[in-house]
Amino acid sequence: MAHYLDFEKPLAEIEGKAEELRAIARQSDDPMDVEEEANALDRKAADMLKSLYKELTPWRKCQVARHPERPHCKDYIDALFTEFTPLSGDRNFGEDQAVMGGLARLNDTPVMVIGHEKGHDTQSRLRRNFGMARPEGYRKAIRLMEMADKFGLPVITLVDTPGAYPGKGAEERGQSEAIARSTEACLSLGVPLVSVIIGEGGSGGAVAFATANRVAMLEHSVYSVISPEGCASILWKDAEKMREAAQALRLTAEDLHKLGVCDRIIPEPLGGAQRDPEGTIRTVGRALKQLLDELSGKDAGTLRADRRRKFLELGSKGLAA
Repeated sequence: MAHYLDFEKPLAEIEGKAEELRAIARQSDDPMDVEEEANALDRKAADMLKSLYKELTPWRKCQVARHPERPHCKDYIDALFTEFTPLSGDRNFGEDQAVMGGLARLNDTPVMVIGHEKGHDTQSRLRRNFGMARPEGYRKAIRLMEMADKFGLPVITLVDTPGAYPGKGAEERGQSEAIARSTEACLSLGVPLVSVIIGEGGSGGAVAFATANRVAMLEHSVYSVISPEGCASILWKDAEKMREAAQALRLTAEDLHKLGVCDRIIPEPLGGAQRDPEGTIRTVGRALKQLLDELSGKDAGTLRADRRRKFLELGSKGLAA
């Protein structure tokens, strides 16, 4: 059964009625009239879907970015990469299931791929900690990035996290230090680093993976220093003002492209990635190839200098907008 967001409730009713009519048609001796009525509802649903997604507010973009049926990191790895060999553990404390990574091939090119994985059902979401990494997750990412640098492999990161895990144990094991070291590792790489925000890009937990030569965002993904709810709780002492906070944070792909934070916006199917996961994954695969091609042939010094300059200049673009 499809999951519908709050603002999609009218659409859910129409699509539900169309499915009911088709169920009746399958049991009817003369299904033509019922099928025609169902087709008319399909056309009405298509028009409504187009209208709903024509100009999404920033808060609605957040809702779409968090949609549980969007393709997640594991889906991209399974579909786009061959010979994926997962690598586990930080060689210090333990394994963090919220971060997955390993050696793989993209279009027969050897790469290191690292990403946040949220999980798809209750059991996997608990095991993956809803994509919120602990210090060992970031230290694992550092280990894999250093390995990629040693062997001259491009690094691809797939970002989808509400933020780093804020629990007591994570703080005791040095959460902020691990995030800072991971960000430093990104800046120090002498190989191409490409990041794609595939859902949520939350705070330092996302920056630690996305301090890249090229940062791409899916059309309905979001990237921000804090969640709208968290921002509203701090500024207005009222989490229900998340709509106003989302507007003020400028967290959409369009806003961040204007500011120079995002280098490319990857289009999504009408209705979001969850409406056509396979098509979305193919589109991301083509974008990854193009972004890596742009960086091909650049030496280590140039890649480091370009990356550092990119982040030193953040925000200077589009400030008057």
